[in-house]
Amino acid sequence: MRFSSPLVSGVLIRRYQRFLADVRLSDGSVVTAHCPNSGSMKGCNLPGREVRLSQAENPKRKTRYTWELIHLPSTWVGINTLTANRLLAEAASQGEIPELGPFDRLTSEVRLQHSRIDFCLYRGNMPVFVEVKNVTLVENGTAFFPDAPTARGRKHLQTLIDAVKLGNRSAMFYVVQREDADRFAPAAHIDHAYAQALSRAQQAGVKIIVYRARVNPEEIALEIPLPVLLEGSYEPNA
Repeated sequence: MRFSSPLVSGVLIRRYQRFLADVRLSDGSVVTAHCPNSGSMKGCNLPGREVRLSQAENPKRKTRYTWELIHLPSTWVGINTLTANRLLAEAASQGEIPELGPFDRLTSEVRLQHSRIDFCLYRGNMPVFVEVKNVTLVENGTAFFPDAPTARGRKHLQTLIDAVKLGNRSAMFYVVQREDADRFAPAAHIDHAYAQALSRAQQAGVKIIVYRARVNPEEIALEIPLPVLLEGSYEPNA
């Protein structure tokens, strides 16, 4: 996924009210940008770090800028959660995710029971339901999700489990939008209930897929799959 126009450089002043961030641009002016990430953004909302913003094409939008990237000592990090969905759709359509297999068509925002799932891939009349999560937290080479307790995330896992019970295929797809991770694990030290739910999902037949992305101010692209370590097989501070 290439950015349609050059990103604007700035320095993060603060992130607040979850969806807002104040940024000082290179000309010294301060702008308020939309922060498209509802998580805690632990480790990725440090004041003084270099960031990149995209500009809205709609002049009537309340916030002209959207926060896309932050630069940490080890890597650029993509903080826009919508980017993860775009990466999945782009890569899957090009046949670059063999774990999902070939498919005929892809639909987004699919209603499933009492929830919405990000994608449904159809192979003939056989659906594969796929939920996508953006991962920005990395500790000692391990990418973790979530970065804050998430009842909504557990609900999505249960929906995928229910889909399998009904005879469908389903997958949980994590996009690690940074280049300094070599494995993935559920963040049991942050949300133990979510870690347990992910283990249950895998045992029920939900496929767990994790891809690390290549991230820079010009483009973001899925790069390599990462091994998945479920609860009990890793130490967060190791």
